[in-house]
Amino acid sequence: MAAANFVITIAREKGSGGNHIARVLSDDLQIPYYDRDLLRRASEVSGINETLFGRADERIGFREMMSAAQNVYTGEVLPPDSNDFVSTKNLFAFQAKVIKEMAKTESCIIIGRCADFLLSDYPNVFRVFLHAPLEFRKARVKADNETFSDREVMKRIHDCDKRRGDYYKYYTGDNWFDARHFDVSLDTSILGVDETAKYIEKLLPMFTGKGA
Repeated sequence: MAAANFVITIAREKGSGGNHIARVLSDDLQIPYYDRDLLRRASEVSGINETLFGRADERIGFREMMSAAQNVYTGEVLPPDSNDFVSTKNLFAFQAKVIKEMAKTESCIIIGRCADFLLSDYPNVFRVFLHAPLEFRKARVKADNETFSDREVMKRIHDCDKRRGDYYKYYTGDNWFDARHFDVSLDTSILGVDETAKYIEKLLPMFTGKGA
């Protein structure tokens, strides 16, 4: 990564405000943030239909989890003539390729997708995990889905967090909730989501030498 570049990676529990915080940081720091945009870029690089990336996005099926130990990311990208060219493992490899190339060429914010793991040996990367008490997260999810019952809100939170945790385990072999993977782990309910974004900005120079 060029010395002028820095990257913020954001892993987040459902309802903790991760996407909102990424947008605030993007506006304040004048750098792009990437979420599902990564799928389009990976599709362009690989020539694989973006729909396939979408189906595998932060999502691992039961059968795949049974072989998780055999699918930890190694960096290998399979060629088009491979029988596994459109496998979930190869889709992730192309996505990882895009993330690493972006980190070398531009300052940006990357949401999810094991970016903290993929960029663990890159300089000037600030790895953030966002979490919050359940009641705080329930209120945020409910505000975005006013017709949802409390039971539906709970299911949305549980299913999303489990999917993200399984995805991380599948490709890294590690526990998503292990704070050792991140530079900071922040409870967004303490300051609120907007002030948490400001706090991340204040911490940024400590880890990247850039920012406020």
